[in-house]
Amino acid sequence: MEKNDLKEEVTDKYSLRGRVFNRIREDILNGKYKDHEELKEVAIGQELGVSRTPVREAFRQLELEGLIQIVPNKGAYVTGIKVKDIEDIYMIRSKLEGLCARWACDNITPEQLEEMEEVIYLAEFHAARGHMEQMAELDNRFHTIMYEACNSKMLEHLLKDYHQYVWRVRQKTLSSSRGAVSNVEHKFIMEAIKEKNADKAEELANQHMINAFENMVDKGLLELYEEGQDGEN
Repeated sequence: MEKNDLKEEVTDKYSLRGRVFNRIREDILNGKYKDHEELKEVAIGQELGVSRTPVREAFRQLELEGLIQIVPNKGAYVTGIKVKDIEDIYMIRSKLEGLCARWACDNITPEQLEEMEEVIYLAEFHAARGHMEQMAELDNRFHTIMYEACNSKMLEHLLKDYHQYVWRVRQKTLSSSRGAVSNVEHKFIMEAIKEKNADKAEELANQHMINAFENMVDKGLLELYEEGQDGEN
């Protein structure tokens, strides 16, 4: 086997494993699998059109992330994201998003800033018409732009993972009046970044996460999320 062929084979192997891992993780976080449900290697492999090996490798990685538990001689069981995990994630995100906004003040490009402004404008448009699905997508895009603008691949990776972990409960939050309020907060964060006011941008981004979590508590959304973990998909 030629060196280039071997390199391509290795790349394909890891790419396949990554795709399988991301698909299963997304299915867990989106609520396809209930808490404590057993994940079967053969069934998932057939569904994804792969052998058991990349599924087994994905299970090991998912266990490291705390999303499943592998019980020897029994199987792999979903543990998912608990309410305590959500609280922890938001408190951690509040600090990291603040740091991200601070760094974005120095690193954001004119193109990223222009796109951020467009996202906020579109969110205002859809909020006025009650288009919650579009609001959720635009909320994601705002945060993604800011993560990329901080110019730190390590911080960007962490924040994108945390963002995905709480996607289900965030959808419930953005379907309430929080969506429009959240966009106003985005606008203030953007303006601070545009002004290169790092202290203000950090403070606003930090408070934005705290406000989002407190809204979940006030609306009883965490209780609904917890019930959904053990209820029907």
